[in-house]
Amino acid sequence: MIIQERKILFIDLAHPLLQQELEKEGFICDYFPTHTRSDYEAIIHQYAGIIIRSKIKLDAGILERARNLLFIGRVGAGMESIDVNYATSRGIVCLNAPEGNRDAVGEHALGMLLMLLNNLRRADAQVRQGIWQRSENRGIEIMGKTIGIIGYGNMGGAFAKRLTGFGATVLAYDKYKTNYSSQFVSESSLEDLFAKTDILSLHVPLTEDTYQMVNQEFIGKFKKSFYLINTARGQVVHTGNLVDALKGGKILGAALDVLEYEKFSFEGIDKTNLPADFQFLIDAENVVLSPHIAGWTYESEEKMARTLAEKIKILMHTQP
Repeated sequence: MIIQERKILFIDLAHPLLQQELEKEGFICDYFPTHTRSDYEAIIHQYAGIIIRSKIKLDAGILERARNLLFIGRVGAGMESIDVNYATSRGIVCLNAPEGNRDAVGEHALGMLLMLLNNLRRADAQVRQGIWQRSENRGIEIMGKTIGIIGYGNMGGAFAKRLTGFGATVLAYDKYKTNYSSQFVSESSLEDLFAKTDILSLHVPLTEDTYQMVNQEFIGKFKKSFYLINTARGQVVHTGNLVDALKGGKILGAALDVLEYEKFSFEGIDKTNLPADFQFLIDAENVVLSPHIAGWTYESEEKMARTLAEKIKILMHTQP
């Protein structure tokens, strides 16, 4: 095996376990924290594998230089930082690790929902100021509600499992899956979700189909006012339409781990593009926000690394 077939480029850092496991297999792992896109373009031909989160976009422009590339490993679930279609056309295998952070996402979504329904953000702030308001902070129970899940993959399934025991009816719609009803969920049509949902949770990837999927028209199709949870991608939701629905009462409250104003790397907010809608979300008492950390626990970081390492080992052992 030529030297390029044993070299892996880490564009982003991952849990040390990933590099350790790959080095045990005889791979040489390089990481250049100060490199920019142009630096990677100059050296990418040297590598058989790339490990990435979201530092840069692996588009056709850079991948066409990757003459020896066999695989790309995404430390996470979403693949929008990779031109998967182009990579696949070149015979490059694209791997990700949604199995590693699905439990974290399921727990976080449930935690945000409980915080939202029980007014914990407001109540906590008030008690810290010596304000003791019980009736004003009366909560709403999950029991008896219908929870709609859109996207029933690793994340949607993990959230459904976490709802076991709450006494809710859990429905799920997935455009690309069928026959997945279980003790945790009932397979549903989108129309059925529109008719019955009290709480909606999004677990879809960001694609052309899902970009700003939750817009004015989509929101208007729900028969009841509902609560919204988004731990998927910020750009799945049209923020302006969300704010209008919050103001009008069609959406009763929102739990948002992701925002459309995030930088491409997810490492911060694009402060040059923060409209009045974002300020509304900051000030709204019926909105819970977190900085894209739903799948970002100590445990998930290690599990994603272990999952990705095993997939890479299997792939490389099957290479001729």
